[in-house]
Amino acid sequence: MRILPALFLSAFTLTAFAQNPKKTLVAIKTETAPKIDGILDDAVWNNVPIATDFVELQPNAGQHEKQDERTEVKILYDNSAIYIGARMYETSADKVARELATRDKIGNADFIGIILDTYKDGINGSGFFVTAANSQFDAKYAPNPNGNIEDETWNAVWISRVNVDSLGWTAELKIPYSALRFAKKDVQTWGMNLIRKRQFEQKQLFWNELDPKQSGLINQEGILTGLEKLTPPVRLAFYPYFSTYVNNYPYNTPGVKNTTTSVNGGMDVKYGINESFTLDLTLIPDFGQVQSDNKILNLTPFEVKYNENRPFFTEGTELFNKGNLFYSRRVGGQPINFNNAYNDLKPGEEVVKNPTETKLLNATKLSGRLSNGLGIGVFNAITNTSYATIEDAQGNRREVQTSPLTNYNIIVLDQNLKNNSAVTLINTNVDRFGKDYSADVGGLVYNLNNKKNNYNLSGYGFMSNLFYPDKPTQTGYSYEIGGGKSSGNFTWNVYEDFVSSTYDQNDLGILFNNNFIDHNINLQYTNYKPKKFFTQWGAWTNTYYSRRVTPSAYQYFNQNFGAFFNFKNFWYGNFNGHFQQEGNDFYEPRTESRVYKSPQTFILNFNLGTNQAKRLSGGLFYSNKWLNRLNGKGTDIEVYYNLRLSNRFSFGGDVTYSPRINYTGYSTRDTLTSDPIFALRNVHTVENIFNLKYTFNSVMGLSLRLRHYWSKLNNKEFFDLAQDGSLAPLSTNNFNHEVDQNFNTWNIDMIYVWQFSPGSELSISWKNSTQTFSNLANQGYFRNFDNTFNQPQNNNFSLKLLYYIDFQDLRKRHKSK
Repeated sequence: MRILPALFLSAFTLTAFAQNPKKTLVAIKTETAPKIDGILDDAVWNNVPIATDFVELQPNAGQHEKQDERTEVKILYDNSAIYIGARMYETSADKVARELATRDKIGNADFIGIILDTYKDGINGSGFFVTAANSQFDAKYAPNPNGNIEDETWNAVWISRVNVDSLGWTAELKIPYSALRFAKKDVQTWGMNLIRKRQFEQKQLFWNELDPKQSGLINQEGILTGLEKLTPPVRLAFYPYFSTYVNNYPYNTPGVKNTTTSVNGGMDVKYGINESFTLDLTLIPDFGQVQSDNKILNLTPFEVKYNENRPFFTEGTELFNKGNLFYSRRVGGQPINFNNAYNDLKPGEEVVKNPTETKLLNATKLSGRLSNGLGIGVFNAITNTSYATIEDAQGNRREVQTSPLTNYNIIVLDQNLKNNSAVTLINTNVDRFGKDYSADVGGLVYNLNNKKNNYNLSGYGFMSNLFYPDKPTQTGYSYEIGGGKSSGNFTWNVYEDFVSSTYDQNDLGILFNNNFIDHNINLQYTNYKPKKFFTQWGAWTNTYYSRRVTPSAYQYFNQNFGAFFNFKNFWYGNFNGHFQQEGNDFYEPRTESRVYKSPQTFILNFNLGTNQAKRLSGGLFYSNKWLNRLNGKGTDIEVYYNLRLSNRFSFGGDVTYSPRINYTGYSTRDTLTSDPIFALRNVHTVENIFNLKYTFNSVMGLSLRLRHYWSKLNNKEFFDLAQDGSLAPLSTNNFNHEVDQNFNTWNIDMIYVWQFSPGSELSISWKNSTQTFSNLANQGYFRNFDNTFNQPQNNNFSLKLLYYIDFQDLRKRHKSK
């Protein structure tokens, strides 16, 4: 859930600009802490300076808030915490949206938030937000190469309360110093901005004005002064957990249990080594309750990139994501020699057990930033040896090692420079203990801005090494160089990317293919203050040209264009088109030194969505594709909706139908020559996702997610692949003609979460799943759906208790005794 508009999250660099004078607010020290009850009636709030006169960013950038809808925020502090008291005025309490949601969810609710830049570097910040229903959301803000600067997975322990009355609503927040990092000095000056969302009118307002024509968020902050003699506390917290699982799958095989149970225990530790650095450690982690992967029928020559849902690998990893060298799913992923279990099977043998994931033993993160702007990050994780079990007809068993004991390591040095520039050194390393190779990737990432901060240069340079025990080291190189204009209504950038044929970062990162040099030109114009139908609109174009490096050859040319618009009734939409010239695809044949002539393609997309503040909201996505070969065509139709029945209960869905008619692609191989066989085929895909949410209160909720994915492939005609890459009449019959495909996956993820005290949580989960694959692709959707439910299903029930222990509280209790 993003707090900030995509306008700022998609900026490709964080830069500061000449702007209106920054607002300043003085925080007042108090000897008596206010009672955190959401009602601003404590005497300590009297005569405290007020931050007010917020300015809209959306929908009408630059417009000041009205007097009867104004925002007033006060800040106090003592020796242990920062306190925020806020009054949000409304002309009627009915205009205060307050849908209930659990932690890190906003829902349809107003919110007030504060972003603190405690080192005042204009780049990094910590955000704390509370809704009018007292749902908490916190996030880290930092520059990131992919433009997404809001790390919503970061969680801190803090307290909030709210109250709705006839004047609008009020909020009180207590942010302990243990939730922040700041320098140890007598007088502190922090960067700060305050954010308010008025859901009824879809307004997002900032205390210190944000100019949408300027790139960056933290650099456009105001100033918080008056902070004196703050002492960073001992930041030490323990998160012990206990979990238990019951799993049932109907093997119905002698000697194999249908129902198994397990009990687990472990602990996470967070330790503030000093005011700048934090050590995160997880011992014997348990990620069994994370959301199931969205598995698909993959017809491409590349692996599927799945989202990371494990909290330890998503929280506070902004430093390790520099240069996009870290794909955390590699840690604890599929064993490197997973397929070895099926090689050299003797007559009568079969694989009875082959784990699809390696066991993570522990993982550690050390990260922080010095007062001189140097950020340091160290990540380390260890996975255990993995074995597959093979059994013969007599019941004798043997084991085959599929993965050795493996250590994963990342070291990052990130130096902030003038003009919000930065230079980063990063190295990733995978050390396998055994006969398998090890890997190392390292290099430089840079982001440089001119003095006026309206032009930018950015890119990277990396070298990879694969260390084999029985052959020479494989070394490869990769670089990106680019830059452009990053401020104003009109922006542009130009990039060149090079990857050598021997470069490989896939042991700890992800790169679908190497051996290319690409050129990319982007132009964009945005109007932030239109006068008639829109609150914002823009248009863009992109030109992309790619060549293979060794041997040199043209790959493809793309010309893309589009426009986006936000209506004054809060609907939104966009359309875009994509033209791809006939190209040379060196990967689809799945054979070295072979090429496939990909057809000329044109795609036109359109998307329209309704006002998300309404009880019923939704949208439609429509796409058409035309291929200049064999009358190929494709369509995507997606309908999505959400219905809010009350502030507690809502449900929604997302249904997508994607037919592909007369598409051509790799199918199989000639059994004698191993030459690739291509097919003319129809592929029909349906994905149906349903979500249901019932929230009891701001700390307790139940969520249900159902997903059914079905894709069937019917081959119509087979072809040889000619040496020039064209499709030729079939000249062989030495291949498997039964290569139609019918793939189904079904998942239920239901979880009950209760945050029974700050930082502590009880969760109960039920997962139901089944997956089927066959060569029978002659069924319709509903018959296929019925057959899916008749397949054996895996049911998994789990309970997990996580308890937060703060060292500061333990010490206070000990002293009181």
